[in-house]
Amino acid sequence: MKIKGILKNTVIHLRTSFKFLLLLLIGGAIISFLIFVVYKPMYSVTLNDEFLGYTSDKSELQRKVNEYRTSGDSQTVAFVEIDTLPQYKMCLLKKGLTANDDEILSTIISTGTPYYKYYAILENGVEKCYVSTYEESEGIINQLKEKNSSNKDAVSYTVKYDTQLSEFANIETAVASLYAEPKVNVKTPAKTSSGRNTVVYNNSSLGLAAIQQPVVGSITSRFGARSRIRSSAHTGLDIANSTGTPIVPITSGTVTYAGRKGSYGNMVIINHGKNANGQKIETYYAHCSKLNVNVGDAVNENTIIALVGSTGNSTGPHLHLEIRIDGKAVNPQNYLYH
Repeated sequence: MKIKGILKNTVIHLRTSFKFLLLLLIGGAIISFLIFVVYKPMYSVTLNDEFLGYTSDKSELQRKVNEYRTSGDSQTVAFVEIDTLPQYKMCLLKKGLTANDDEILSTIISTGTPYYKYYAILENGVEKCYVSTYEESEGIINQLKEKNSSNKDAVSYTVKYDTQLSEFANIETAVASLYAEPKVNVKTPAKTSSGRNTVVYNNSSLGLAAIQQPVVGSITSRFGARSRIRSSAHTGLDIANSTGTPIVPITSGTVTYAGRKGSYGNMVIINHGKNANGQKIETYYAHCSKLNVNVGDAVNENTIIALVGSTGNSTGPHLHLEIRIDGKAVNPQNYLYH
């Protein structure tokens, strides 16, 4: 009899518990349904502890932020440096409230530093005017060649990244300002076999005989400079010029390397022997579009060893020049490009 009583009480208890649990489930379902009808899941967005608004898709918003940081607006802004990224927190909001992703994105972008990409038109390495596109740069140079401008071989262009935009010129205005009447029956100065005038330094503290500039151009990055595209300080000097511009060595020597080398891209290394102080002098010529020499070749100041390019870790056509003394990189402007 006692066992039957226990079983009966157990069954009653289970029924009561089941009813209670069922009521809980029904209540929970009703509450969830009401929440679903009245509220929707959103993410609150803050930046530096400042509330910016709400988004329903934090992944898409963050994707847009990251895309703008690395690619800009695909027009003049190349990229944007943003020090602090937004924070997201899940919350439930009444369905009447809407997301404001565009406003949030605009505010986040406004806190960063935009870097603009445009092109400088150079004459003998000096910046003369600026245009916004590569096509305009090519158009200016081609028109000067078509008009047989006497300075057509001295005009080139280089890509620029800057936090400030320069005033742009249209093609017609740029050509008119750069055009120079062709010289008739006038002898031009003799050139080296590289096909260009060379700036020669008769003597220098480098300890070698006369040395020369490998290319004429605009200095776009100096020795020791730091940049987002480098992991350490700059070990050379960047001289911008158009792709295909001939490169000559600073002086005679022997090629010890000619090939592809990591972030340097296509590179030539020349051993110039030892200077008067017994120090080994080497020079590096990097980011070339084409190499014209091989390991073991003897070169002199008239040898076209390579052509300017933008291979390897490069943002535009230029020559990366390094001078190394006993294996240590030194500032090329101590000896060249004064």
